[in-house]
Amino acid sequence: MRGISTVYKKEVRENLRDRRSLFNSVLLGPILFPILFIGLAYFAGSKQQESAEKVLEVPVVGAEHAPNLVMFLKQQGMVVQSAPEDPEAAVKTQQVQVIIRIPEQFGEQWRNGEPAVVEVIADPSRRESNIPMQRVKGLLHAYGAQIGQLRLQLRGVSPTIRSAVMIKDVDLSTPQSRGMLVMIMLPYVLMITAFTGGMHLAIDTTAGEKERKSLEPLLINPVPRWQIMLGKMLATATYAFTSLFLTLLAFRFAFPLLPTGAIGVDLELGAEAIGGILLAVAPVVILAAAMLTTLAALAKSLREAQSYMGLVFMIPMIPSLIFMVNPMKPETWMMAIPMFSQNLLIGEFVRGESVSTLWLVMSIGSTLLIGLAFAAVAATLFNRPRIVFAN
Repeated sequence: MRGISTVYKKEVRENLRDRRSLFNSVLLGPILFPILFIGLAYFAGSKQQESAEKVLEVPVVGAEHAPNLVMFLKQQGMVVQSAPEDPEAAVKTQQVQVIIRIPEQFGEQWRNGEPAVVEVIADPSRRESNIPMQRVKGLLHAYGAQIGQLRLQLRGVSPTIRSAVMIKDVDLSTPQSRGMLVMIMLPYVLMITAFTGGMHLAIDTTAGEKERKSLEPLLINPVPRWQIMLGKMLATATYAFTSLFLTLLAFRFAFPLLPTGAIGVDLELGAEAIGGILLAVAPVVILAAAMLTTLAALAKSLREAQSYMGLVFMIPMIPSLIFMVNPMKPETWMMAIPMFSQNLLIGEFVRGESVSTLWLVMSIGSTLLIGLAFAAVAATLFNRPRIVFAN
């Protein structure tokens, strides 16, 4: 095993000397991802707060048909503007975000005790229109509820008779578990980091050495070629794991900077959660290093190897994207699916839940098994002259 150690030290030392590559592979993720996360959170929060506190200015078509309703809206702080000639066109072209239209039959429906129709013209596909639209609907619902209660009281009926069932929320969530709602992108970031952390080293130590013609002299040494390849893979895994650890550490110190106390969310990553996440994701690092090294060794040039990497990055993205659009309850059988199980376990650790030892063993074992299979394939590649002398 002396050959493995020698090659491992050589690759680690050489990559440490290349400061630009070291920054891109190991330090870029820990610096970029927390800054990006905090920046987006602050920006999204400030925009939502600004939109919620902004004076609501809404054009009203047919205001003369419901003067009491218009007066109520004004009392609630809404500025009633004059109606455009074509309300639909004004909303489609984003001249205004939302318009209220009161049909002519509103008064007749009102007098007959029927539900009086009020139209809210908006484009929900434009996210900037959602908050003004919800504010307008909230005011209209409040006015309708107030008038409904007055009508019941005039008829000598208690307004509470309308509520046959009263819903009382029993919230079992904790500030830490609610934090996962904010950190939904964390599993995605960590899975990507496990692959990107060692990408440069995997390409440089295989396809890069082919182009530089430095691979042949290395293989002349009286060392089994599988040890040379294994040393390169271990160096790649070391850099990937270091990047993963630094990324988690950066999030650990970055999360408390977010203004989440007001909404009752705890984003703190404790030492126990970090340790559990590292334990769960460590096999992914080995799998990523083996896959990247295998593909880079099969490539004939640096450019070809880099083109392969874009396809490889789709692999850790797919499980994370599935969970973003379709949240699932963790079950035992899911732990046998590599990278799928890691996404689930990261969520459990962040929520502060106790994770079953069986789940950890199944997740680590299944991922490690596939990773070692890829590593075994990669270890034999340098025995093929067609791959070593591809150029």
